[in-house]
Amino acid sequence: MGSVFLPWLTQSAVTSLHITFSVNQRSAMACLILLLKAGKLTEVLAPVCGKSVMEVCIFFLCAMIPLPGIAASVHQVKAFLNHSAYLSCYFPNSQKIDVKDLIVFWQKGSQKVLHEVYYGQEKHENLSPEYINRTKVDKDKWILQLLNAGIEDEGHYECIVQHKKKGPPEVIHKSECSLHITANYSQPEIEQLHTEELKPNGYLNLSCSSTGGYPEPQEMTWLISRENTTHRRTPHMDVSQDAVTKLYNITSKLNIPVPTNSLTNISCLLRLREQLGSLVSATLVIEIQEKEMEEVKTNFFVPLIAVAVLVTLLLGFVIVKKNRNILSTNQSVSLAV
Repeated sequence: MGSVFLPWLTQSAVTSLHITFSVNQRSAMACLILLLKAGKLTEVLAPVCGKSVMEVCIFFLCAMIPLPGIAASVHQVKAFLNHSAYLSCYFPNSQKIDVKDLIVFWQKGSQKVLHEVYYGQEKHENLSPEYINRTKVDKDKWILQLLNAGIEDEGHYECIVQHKKKGPPEVIHKSECSLHITANYSQPEIEQLHTEELKPNGYLNLSCSSTGGYPEPQEMTWLISRENTTHRRTPHMDVSQDAVTKLYNITSKLNIPVPTNSLTNISCLLRLREQLGSLVSATLVIEIQEKEMEEVKTNFFVPLIAVAVLVTLLLGFVIVKKNRNILSTNQSVSLAV
């Protein structure tokens, strides 16, 4: 919380007024929006303050400017699954305040406390059970190391610094961060879903899979390259998540006519989210040359030709035999006459 002294907020019975406001920008913005929407409220504030509604709004705009040492932005932090996550407090301690005069603690949400340094000493009474013996702190740089970070550790964290003065401790610094966990997917692998030999005019059925990753990827794309031209296909991607580990398994299927007459390279590309890049499979090479097609045609027509020749020979044999029988009959008739 911060305090601003406004000497112009006066009346005959009031010489000064302290307005306390939240230093969080979002809260200040929400207050401003509510103020602008509440017409009756602005009508009341203006006469009381002796100023115009515009000046009242300007005050709330000024309240949105963060005080020195108070962090307003949310820092994005990434960590690999089962590795350490580093949550910095971004506390410069420009005033060189002794650690014995500070209370520093990290919390997730508003209830779970990860680590607390109470006037220079580690304090464990307020820690949430899931974070006990899982944190280490660098008191010089005020960076908290969260050990063995898991997917359940994803979320919003705050670091709060309080300074002990004459009165109760006062918040002098606050920072926020959002933790994102990443698990590497396996390299995508292409598998042929049929075992028979590839033939022209047939179909090529392929499957591409990648396992054990996090978070859920954006898409899986097939790259089909032939004759210096690459075609992209993005069929439906099947996604399944393990109930225990929360890791994802990805599968995509492709069904295309068997490519012929040219060299064809097929690969699949897994696009990850949050600027994590992409993973590509090994290339599957399909090459059915014209010679192979001619061999296929030859293998098909040779038996057919053989059958035709055999039928022709049999037919010729039958005709010749029939002619011989006719000739023999005619000779027998001539001798009888």
